[in-house]
Amino acid sequence: MPVKILVISNYTDTHTMRPEAEAFIKLKKVGFEITIMTKSGSYYFNKFKEEGINVIDFQPKKKNDKSEIKIIRDELLKGSYDIMHLFNNKAIVNGIAAAKKLPVKVVIYRGYTGNVNWWDPTAYTKVLHPRVDKITCLTDSVKNSIAKNLFFDKSKLITINKGHDVNWYNDIKVANLQELGIPKDAFVVVNVANARRMKGTKYLLKSTYYLPKDANIHFLIVGRGRDTKKHIKIAENSPNKDKIHFLGFRKDALSIVKASNVFALSSIKGEAITKSVIEAMCIETTPVITDISGNVGLVINKESGMVVPMKNPKAMADAILYLYNNQEDCVQYGKNARKHIDKNFNIERTVKEASEFFNSISKQ
Repeated sequence: MPVKILVISNYTDTHTMRPEAEAFIKLKKVGFEITIMTKSGSYYFNKFKEEGINVIDFQPKKKNDKSEIKIIRDELLKGSYDIMHLFNNKAIVNGIAAAKKLPVKVVIYRGYTGNVNWWDPTAYTKVLHPRVDKITCLTDSVKNSIAKNLFFDKSKLITINKGHDVNWYNDIKVANLQELGIPKDAFVVVNVANARRMKGTKYLLKSTYYLPKDANIHFLIVGRGRDTKKHIKIAENSPNKDKIHFLGFRKDALSIVKASNVFALSSIKGEAITKSVIEAMCIETTPVITDISGNVGLVINKESGMVVPMKNPKAMADAILYLYNNQEDCVQYGKNARKHIDKNFNIERTVKEASEFFNSISKQ
């Protein structure tokens, strides 16, 4: 009998959810019986159906909602599932309640470090809830951050990375940066991120203070809400202010990344295996990243990119300047970056590890 898995997740954002969605498609192909609860109308809602996966048009909207808990519980009773895998907070809270006194194994996903504390009562409604059988962690840093909690069974934790296929990005076109006002011969540093403090945008902007004024290095800041008053002020005070460009949200962000020489990540905490960096590496744009715990092993320093201390604008500037002055190294690092992802962060590894995990827990 195949292992039966009920997945509750949100696949509305096709691009962001691709690694997770493609992994479940592959798991279906290797013999698991997958049912997915998610909102209709998305690309993957239809793709799942095409691949023979049972899809239910449902997505939790509120925590502790009795009607939503009933929908999940009814499906658990109807489907006699071995495992229920929950991927976001609303799904986790409602899914745990729905599984009360049922034999299904409850597995939840954790994709970032921090914010789980044994002394916080709300943690026991999600990650630290005793009904949770296993927690799949995106990286070891996520696993370790949870394991630090007192009175917690560390055997519940397992690391399974969301792998990529480098070939997903083969058709990305190179943007014409001259249309954005960037000189044709410029050395371009790009950063794509959401407007969150942990992204450390101010440190990236301050790195421009340490670059020579005559260096033809331009910075592209991509993402909605990045041009805050604070960030604009930092940029305007830079000796290289004319080379800093806030582009806002761009549907062609990956094309801009592919046209750039360097992808700079200035994050200061929280993240685990930053997806935007993986994408940049897949299209051979050289990464310069900070040494936050979540990205350990993602970039091999001076081989597949460069790694610098977080909250250190000068170190970031020094790395960028090195690549500017040694552009053959920059190109080679980019090529090595793609190979590194293909070897160490591929989707086949994810499917293998997930298969072993699901088969193991279903027998417990």
